[in-house]
Amino acid sequence: MEGHVGGRCYSEQTDGTECDWGRITTWEPPQRFVMAWMITAEWEYQPDVTKSSEVEVRFTPENDGTTRVDIEHRNFDRMGEGWEPMREMVDSQGGWSGTLQLFAAQAEKQESAS
Repeated sequence: MEGHVGGRCYSEQTDGTECDWGRITTWEPPQRFVMAWMITAEWEYQPDVTKSSEVEVRFTPENDGTTRVDIEHRNFDRMGEGWEPMREMVDSQGGWSGTLQLFAAQAEKQESAS
C-alpha cells in the first residue's frame, strides 16, 4: 500500500509484475485509512472507483498497550449484480477475520522476538 490519498493498493506477483486491487481514499494515521476495494464480484480488477466496495481499517489504542484493529467492508452493492456471494466470502473465516488472525500472529511473533 502506498501511504497517501490516491495511493495504490497492490500485490507483487512471483514474476515481479504488480497487480493493482485498490486505491487509498482516506489516510489518517495513526487512527484509520479507507480504501476502495477495486475488485468485481468475479474477482477481476475494477478501475472505476464508483463501482468498488470500500474497506475502512481503524486502529484504537487499548489500555494494556495493545492496539485494536477493526475492519469494515461496505458498499458491496456498488459492484452490481452478484455482490452477495462476495460479501459472504469476505465475512467468512477465510475472509477478513482470517486475515486479522494472520496479522495478530505475526505481530505476536515479532514482539516475542524482541
